[in-house]
Amino acid sequence: MYEYRRLTPTQRAELVQQRLSRGYPPHAPPHVVTDKEFYLLTAACYEHKCHVKDECRRQELLNLLFDAFVTAGMEIRAWVVLPNHYHLLVHLTNFDELSRLFRLVHGRTSYQWNRDDNVTRRKVWYRYSDRAIRSERHYFAALNYLHYNPVKHGWSQSPYDWRESSVHWYLANFGRQWLRDSWIEYPVRDYGKDWDDFEEDGHY
Repeated sequence: MYEYRRLTPTQRAELVQQRLSRGYPPHAPPHVVTDKEFYLLTAACYEHKCHVKDECRRQELLNLLFDAFVTAGMEIRAWVVLPNHYHLLVHLTNFDELSRLFRLVHGRTSYQWNRDDNVTRRKVWYRYSDRAIRSERHYFAALNYLHYNPVKHGWSQSPYDWRESSVHWYLANFGRQWLRDSWIEYPVRDYGKDWDDFEEDGHY
């Protein structure tokens, strides 16, 4: 993480792209949950329109998210990016940094995608919400929820069919049986009923 901060912007972009293209996040494997500094973060496109409509944009968004969070010293433990929203499971070191990070990433993508689509003043993002992870069971239920999200919303038949998801990293590092056992031991059930919605105190 600290070596990453000393890299030039070009070197950072190359490193993040290299690791993501291989299915690896730019941080160490997940550790056992020992504190309450983990959050499930959700952000949605305005009116849930599919502005992240193609794989190129989803990868661009992932690159920016990793660059922003890693530079700020925060770990993205799991992720999924869909055409109209995304989820992150993050270990936060400074909760007050969240608004700045989302403004940075959403501002850059809004500007670029509006320019690409030849539109002006289009509102791309709505806001984000944060949910504190309360326990180890909650942590792994959130992890499973992220990986199943493409299936839940009808974008793929299997979690493994969706490229912009951390399920591929977990598959490569822990194996399919570990993922199956985790799903059985920590089922989503009612945990994920409202996780695609926003709390009243959500932020923009």
